Amino acid sequence: MTAYIVFTRESTRDQAELDAYSQAVAPTFEGHPLKVLAAYGAQEVLEGTSPEGVVILEFPTVEAAQAWYDSPAYQTVVQHRWKGASYRVVIVQGV
Repeated sequence: MTAYIVFTRESTRDQAELDAYSQAVAPTFEGHPLKVLAAYGAQEVLEGTSPEGVVILEFPTVEAAQAWYDSPAYQTVVQHRWKGASYRVVIVQGV
């Protein structure tokens, strides 16, 4: 069953760290079956506070999503995102 990882950037702490993350994240996708559905596009907030940005990645299964997130390549790069900003990140199973 399809799964999605949804990244919601709440607030930026260090733009240089986010830039380092942005430069290094794409190669972590290699060998993983994912599709980028949204990446910091225009938003229209319907409820709640406006996030700084949203990214949605599609995977064929929850296991595939977890495998990418837990991969050594991504776990090396994610350190920059953690230093650079506050995010909410969830895996959501599709219907």
